[in-house]
Amino acid sequence: MTTLQSFERARAHLAEQTPATPVLVLDLHVVAERLNEFTRTFPGVTCYYAVKANPQPEIVELLVRQGASFDVASTAEIDLCLAAGAAPETLSYGNPAKKARDIAYAYSRGVRLFVFDSPQELEKLAEHAPGAQVFCRIAATSAGALWPLGRKFGCPPEQAATLLRKAFDLGLVPVGISFHVGSQQLDPTSWEAPIAAAAQAFADCGLPMRLLNMGGGLPARYQGEQPPMSAYGEAILASVTRHLPDFAGELAMEPGRCLVADAGVLRTEIVLVSDERSKDRWIYLDIGRFGGLAETEGEAIRYRVSTALDGGPEGPAVLAGPTCDSADILFERAPYTLPLGLTAGDHVDILSAGAYTTSYASICFNGFTPPAVICLDLD
Repeated sequence: MTTLQSFERARAHLAEQTPATPVLVLDLHVVAERLNEFTRTFPGVTCYYAVKANPQPEIVELLVRQGASFDVASTAEIDLCLAAGAAPETLSYGNPAKKARDIAYAYSRGVRLFVFDSPQELEKLAEHAPGAQVFCRIAATSAGALWPLGRKFGCPPEQAATLLRKAFDLGLVPVGISFHVGSQQLDPTSWEAPIAAAAQAFADCGLPMRLLNMGGGLPARYQGEQPPMSAYGEAILASVTRHLPDFAGELAMEPGRCLVADAGVLRTEIVLVSDERSKDRWIYLDIGRFGGLAETEGEAIRYRVSTALDGGPEGPAVLAGPTCDSADILFERAPYTLPLGLTAGDHVDILSAGAYTTSYASICFNGFTPPAVICLDLD
């Protein structure tokens, strides 16, 4: 099913059911097809779905049935995956900063694979998850990514070998390296340098390594051009062959956005169209940055939009959310052009909105609730 076919399926459902807005329609067909595409593109690479991208239970249940593993960041995500039928051994606790009691809880639920990037985290793991398998996250540049992730986590690559040996000394089982090159990464060559750094750490630590987790970053379809997934497969697997030609362990990635973003259509309603207070035409929607569109921060993720009046006369517009916070502006610099006939009560559909929307939504800022979710099942 193409993205256009999925959009038409979602729009047909919305026309028939007319739910209140904002509402996110998720097509599970697309999620299943994206996972199949990932499996074809990265043969032999374990898919640890990044649950944070969209924790909708129907998505997690589908991915469990399709044999995926899961990258979890909290005890709530652990519980979600286990309730959906995932086996504990398919979970990777991928948050490098965990409470001691959360480590203990994960261990009690059967989780045995944990990330770390500091000696302090290793001390907690040794005490509360004795004998667990651990892997070290190294820092990687996010150059080329629309949503950078390089500042918060990851030790300097040259420290990884020392930390892996410390893990061994503490009675843990050090198994490998992970990194993340940033979300919506548009440069398929961005994995080259961290793979090389991981190979060096493997050589330096002097311990048997059996996991290379290459993180997420595979893109969804927003405004502009993105390389096809095949370009990423060719570049990443070639880098592995180049730097780790004899590696016989597990290769893993943590796709999130690329599996679920294109499955989502977010229907919004126009609250107000105003073009009298300035030279700009402002279109206020019933969802904004606090209701699920947090990735419009800095206008980083630029969604494609569609309306029932597309094809008629158009003009530039500023898109904003409904709250009283002046930061609740979606796109002001980006050149969005929308039909001139739009008015209050009309709908604007935001495409490829299945990732980091409902999971980013505030609970009830200004009294605005997160979007409802409708899942279109597999036939």
